[in-house]
Formats: sequence, C-alpha cells, structure tokens
Amino acid sequence: MRKLVLLGGGYGNMRILLRLLPNSLPSDVEITLVDRTPFHSMKTEFYALAAGTASDHEIRVPFPEHDRLNIVNGEVTEIRPEDKQVLLDGGRIVDFDDLVIGLGCEDKYHGVPGAAEYTHSIQTIGNSRKTYQTLLGLPSGATVGVVGAGLSGIELASELRESRPDLAIKLFDRSPRILRDFPERMSDFVQKWFENNHVDVVANSNITKVEPELLYNHEETIPVDAVVWTAGIQPVSAVRSMDTESDKGGRLVVNQYHQLPQYSSVYVVGDCAALPFAPSAQLAEEQAEQIVKVLKMVWEGEPLPENMPEIKLKGFLGSLGKKQGFAYLADRTVTGRVARLLKSGVLWMYKWHNG
Repeated sequence: MRKLVLLGGGYGNMRILLRLLPNSLPSDVEITLVDRTPFHSMKTEFYALAAGTASDHEIRVPFPEHDRLNIVNGEVTEIRPEDKQVLLDGGRIVDFDDLVIGLGCEDKYHGVPGAAEYTHSIQTIGNSRKTYQTLLGLPSGATVGVVGAGLSGIELASELRESRPDLAIKLFDRSPRILRDFPERMSDFVQKWFENNHVDVVANSNITKVEPELLYNHEETIPVDAVVWTAGIQPVSAVRSMDTESDKGGRLVVNQYHQLPQYSSVYVVGDCAALPFAPSAQLAEEQAEQIVKVLKMVWEGEPLPENMPEIKLKGFLGSLGKKQGFAYLADRTVTGRVARLLKSGVLWMYKWHNG
C-alpha cells in the first residue's frame, strides 16, 4: 500500500482530501494526516475568535472520514526527506512514499526585543483562545496595541472594536497609509472606518522594543495593557530547519510541480512554499488543486506536463466588523456592506463544501 502523508490540516491539505475522498483515491493508496488538533481550523477567522465575536465551534470543520484515512494528532519535530520519515513528539515516526508539507506558519518577530515574550498571537487556534482570554479579561478603559496593519491586524482591530467598545485600540502600521499597495479608495474607506469607530491608526510606526505594558515606537514609549502581534509570519521551525533551499523568509523553494527539486516525492503547500504571491488560504487551495493532479499522474505512471498552468488568484476579502468590509477582486475595489456579505458567503460556502 502506497503511503501519502499530509503534514498539517490547513487549507491546502483539506483541499487535497476533498479532491481525493471519498471516490478518487486509488485503491492502493492510503493517507495519513498529521495535525496537532483533531479538526480543521479556519485560520482566516482566528481574528474573530481572539476578539470574542466568534466561538471556537464556528471556526472548526471536522476532518473527513474514510477507511484509508488515518488521522494522527501530534507535533512535527523533524522532517527527513532523505529517509522518507517524519518525526513527531514522543519519538513517534511516520514513514511516507509521498509527502505534502502544509504545516503553516508562526509569528516572525524581526528581532524585536521582547516581542516573543510579551505579545499575543492569532497564528494558531490555541494561541487565539489564549489571546481571547487576555482581551476578555481587560478592564474597561484598557489599551490594546495591535502591531501590524495587514489584513489580520485590520480585521482583529475592527472586530475587537465591536466586541469591546470600552477599550482603547491602537493599530500600528509601518506604512504611511493603510493598505498602501492597494487603491487609495480602499485605503481611504478603511481609514475612515477606523476614524469613525475610534481606532487610532499609528502610521509610519516602527516598533523597536516590547516590554510588559509598554511599546517602543521609534523613540516614543506607549503604555499598553495588552499587545497582539500581527506583523509578519514565517514557516514553523520544523520546516525552517530542513536542509533544503529556502528563500530569505524561510519558505521552501519548489519546482513548478510544487515539489522540492531534490526530492520529487515531497510537495510543499501554503505558507511553507516560496511562491511569488503573499501567503493566503486561496493560494494554498490553488496549489492543492495542482498537487492532486500531479500525484494522480505519478501514481498512474504518466509523464508530467512540460509546463503547469499559471496560478491565478481572484483577489481578497476583508471585514470591518460584522457589517462592513472591503475587497479587491479582478482589479476592482468593493467596499461597504456588499464586501462584507461576499466574505460571509464565501465562508458559508467553504464550510458547506467541507462538511
């Protein structure tokens, strides 16, 4: 029996399972899925869990069930492609014939002293739960700093504003304007929402140090009661420590078939793969579609195509609380209620398709 091992139950590997199960898995192939939790977590919604506007149950989806799908709960400690083995906590070993690395990412602190020790995270469902507990326990009038004004930071700050109108919220943005790489119309809409809802966007910021209840922005010190870090990501340590080529961000270099160039049986999907796109759930799912096609050709002994289709992304959707949103779709900007409804619809469809 050929062994396909999927590391991580994120968006990429969930799409692989959706395409192979229940009826497209060859009879001589079995799948082992390794994840730290016994369910799929919708990472794009972790900001709502941390802010207290969505329950844990709302952002979970069960893994599929199948006679030839084995789910192993554990933490990956080492990946040995040369031996076709994966090491888990407790000394467990998982052998593979084909491997898909989709372990996701963790916060990147850019060498800022105190950031790892004194900030909270929304990179995993477990960390998001802890962040929620901290934010829930803050007294009225407390100040929350959100470091990083990308999509995660924007959504967290806006959702927290709706959840806790009694808190002071500061969103620290390195750029001169929020969402500077996108049309000014979108930036202006998001900035206006924050102004109307009393979220202080600190532009041109540079957090140089974090201490308990204190942020250093350039030479200024800012008192805070809690800090959430959303200012960068990197692949998990087990991926970064692999002896294979990676980019400056630690993401693994892959060929056009999403394989490690020196190990054709090892595929990389999602945040761990070095691609000319920003990491996203949509990108992971598009990669997964191609990986499934390559796997099927390999299993059937067919030659791989000379060129794989170019990955084309549709854009992105963002929320500003439960009633407003913003989107960039097919080079067009959509803002307001329509954008929020689009995101809610996409979320509903995702949960429906994944059981």
